[in-house]
Amino acid sequence: MRHVAIIIASLLTLLAAGPASAQTMFERLVMPGPLIKGHADLEKTCSNCHEDFAKKGQTPRCLACHKQIASDRSRKSGFHGTEPEASTGECRACHTDHKGRKAVIVQFDKETFSHAFTRFALTGAHKSARCDGCHKPAQKYRAAPSQCVECHRQSDTHKGSLGNNCASCHSDTAWTKTKRFDHAATRFSLTGAHGKVACAGCHAGERYKNTPRSCVACHGIQDPHGRRNGTKCDTCHTAMKWTDIKFDHAKATKFPLKGAHARQKCATCHTGDLYKDKLSTTCVSCHRKNDPHKGQLGTRCSECHDERGWRKTVRFDHDLTRFPLLGLHVAVPCEECHRTPRFKDAQAACATCHADTHHKGRFGEKCANCHNPNGWTRWLFDHDKQTAFRLTGSHQRLQCHACHRATAAQKPKLSTSCFSCHSTDDAHDGALGRKCETCHTTRTFRDARKQR
Repeated sequence: MRHVAIIIASLLTLLAAGPASAQTMFERLVMPGPLIKGHADLEKTCSNCHEDFAKKGQTPRCLACHKQIASDRSRKSGFHGTEPEASTGECRACHTDHKGRKAVIVQFDKETFSHAFTRFALTGAHKSARCDGCHKPAQKYRAAPSQCVECHRQSDTHKGSLGNNCASCHSDTAWTKTKRFDHAATRFSLTGAHGKVACAGCHAGERYKNTPRSCVACHGIQDPHGRRNGTKCDTCHTAMKWTDIKFDHAKATKFPLKGAHARQKCATCHTGDLYKDKLSTTCVSCHRKNDPHKGQLGTRCSECHDERGWRKTVRFDHDLTRFPLLGLHVAVPCEECHRTPRFKDAQAACATCHADTHHKGRFGEKCANCHNPNGWTRWLFDHDKQTAFRLTGSHQRLQCHACHRATAAQKPKLSTSCFSCHSTDDAHDGALGRKCETCHTTRTFRDARKQR
C-alpha cells in the first residue's frame, strides 16, 4: 500500500506541473537507463531519438543524426548499404542504448566480420594484413584509408611521380608483381620492339614525367648516320626493327633506286647532311672516280650503261658512229678494238686490229677492198671486173701471192703478159717470142692451139 501511495503522489505532482512537464518527468521515470557517453547530450529530451509511443519512428531519427550512415544506405555503399540486415533493418536491432556511459553499443566481432560488405574488399596480400594496420586507434572504422598511397606512401619507389593510382600497374598480391600497364593510354604507345623493352630502359631512375618521346633521345648513341639525317628517324625506320626501312625513294624523291642502286646503303650516296646537302642525280656525281674513260666520253653515262652494272649493260648504238658494227664485229667485245678508255682513239682501219700475217702488206691496208666483215674467206674483190686481167683457166686456182709478190710499199705494177710470170717455164727458150697466148691457153701449157 505504501508503494501505491508513492506512485499516486507522484502522478498528482506531475498533473499539477502541467502537461509538458508531466510528460518530461514521466519519461525520466520510465527511462531504462543512462545513455552512452556519445549520446549523453541527448538524454534530457527523449524525442531526440524516440517518437512517442512508436518504436518504428526511431530509425529515421538515428539516420537524421548519422548522415554518413544514411548516405551509405541510400547509395547502397559500405557496410550499412550492402549488409542485408544493416541496410534494411532497424538501427536498434544492432545498436541498443541506455546501457550507461561506459557501454559500447557497436557489437563488432573482428573474427567473424565480413570485409566484403565494406567499400574495400580484402583480396591478395590484404587478407593476411592486421586490422590495426589500416584501422588506427580511437578512429572510426569507416575512416580507414581506401587508396593505396594512403597506406603505402613510404613504400612508393616512384616518390609520387606516377600519381596515386597504384592499381593501374600493381596488384594487391605483391608490389613486385606488376600487371601490364596500358602504355597506350599515354602519349607514347608501345609498338614493335618497344613492347619488349624493360621499363627502366626508357625510365631510368624511375623518371616517368617528361620522358622524351623522340627516337634520338634513346637511340641517338646508336645513330649510324651521326645525326646527318636529322632526328625524324621514323621517316625511314619502323619500331619493329632498325634495319627495316620503309622509306620509298621512288615516291619521296625524283630518283628511283633501280638495279645496283637498290642494293646500296644510304650512306654510300648521302655522305653529308641529308637535308642541307642536295645531291645531284647525274652518274658522274657519284661515279666520277670510277670512270675508266676519264671524262673523255662526256657525262651522259646512261647512253651506254644502266643501273644493273657498268660492264653488263653496254647498250651503246655503234651504228651511230663512223664505224657501224657489221658481221662478226657485232660479237667482238668492246675492249678488243678499244684497247684504252679513250674510245675515240680507236682507228677504223682493219690493220689496226687485224695484223696482216697472210699477205704481209702486199695489198696495202685497205682490206675491205677484198674482204667483208662476215669472214676473211668471204671475198668481195672481183678480179675480172676490177682489173684489166681476167682470171681464167688455171689462173683461177692460184693464190694471189703467186703473182703479187712485191709489197705495197714497193708500189709494183704487174705485167699482164704470160712471159712475165712463166719465163722459166718456156720450153722454147724464147725462140717463138713472148706471146705465149698465140699458141697456148690458160687452161694448161700442154694444150696448144692448132694454127690454121
